[in-house]
Amino acid sequence: MLEALKKEVLYYSQLSYREQLFAGTSGNLSAYDPESGLVVITPSSIAYETMTIADIVVIDLEGNVVEGTRKPSSEWRVHTAVYKHKPEYNAVVHTHAPYATSFAVTHERIPLVLVEMMLFLGGDVPVSDFALNGSDELGDAVVAALKNRFACLMANHGTVAIGKTLERAHISAVYTEDVAKIYSIARANGTVYEIPPEAEAAMRKKYNLPED
Repeated sequence: MLEALKKEVLYYSQLSYREQLFAGTSGNLSAYDPESGLVVITPSSIAYETMTIADIVVIDLEGNVVEGTRKPSSEWRVHTAVYKHKPEYNAVVHTHAPYATSFAVTHERIPLVLVEMMLFLGGDVPVSDFALNGSDELGDAVVAALKNRFACLMANHGTVAIGKTLERAHISAVYTEDVAKIYSIARANGTVYEIPPEAEAAMRKKYNLPED
């Protein structure tokens, strides 16, 4: 069932581990199949370097296991909340990447400081309200924070990136960590200048992005 999506989920989860977006067994990702209404998601507490197709889990939007012998990621509620409330997106990547997560710890948004942020992230990177991991409230908080962005920080937790495909969600996750690192270095070097609102508005038109 959904073998092509399983292969994608395995590929991008192991790639994210090699890129140090994931550490240990933390982090998770999923892909949604609109036709069946099912979610293909990484398992809970399985090492990425030894993970196989057989470990990938298929669930419905209520978290019920449809196929697989493993438990789905404990953060499945975040994934299904995105698919329920943002049906234009079919992939979610949740990381604990260190630079981006450091801003989640300080509850500090990553401001719009690089032009590429518009294309890859949809603007600045906001911070969600705090909610307990694995809870329905966390899913709601993430959806509220995302608004029209492709990524957000989860307060005291990590990051979430979304996309129409796993490839796009992964790119947004990579770029969230990259811009967090650049912003951290820039702040240490001196004054940081945000892109002005009028330029942001122009880029929204250029990239056909929704207005705030």
